[in-house]
Amino acid sequence: MDNDIELVELSASACTAHHRAVSDTMDILSGKWKIRIIGELIFGKKRFGELNANISGIAAKMLSKELQDLEQNQLVKRTVLETKPITVEYELTEYGLTVTPIINAMANWGHQHRELIRQKS
Repeated sequence: MDNDIELVELSASACTAHHRAVSDTMDILSGKWKIRIIGELIFGKKRFGELNANISGIAAKMLSKELQDLEQNQLVKRTVLETKPITVEYELTEYGLTVTPIINAMANWGHQHRELIRQKS
């Protein structure tokens, strides 16, 4: 098969479970920012200000909300360091690291797609 994609025939219940799992993933990673935040944290711990600077276009309030959502879903760990002024660092949890293959697959597809479009231009 093309691109090593294997098609599998699924029963109706397996198909429903598959769609539900995709929907759950989309709910957790939905929006414009969560995948970009995780993409930044794949490369290691970041302070709030670093994330805000590295993710162009995100407002601090939105970044804070998205980080809270990711923390609630156990993908991100927030650590308050006892420095003056107080420093807050964010990193992916061990569970959050399991999203890495998804993000990497998206990045690979994005590179391929961009190249395809460039070639057609």
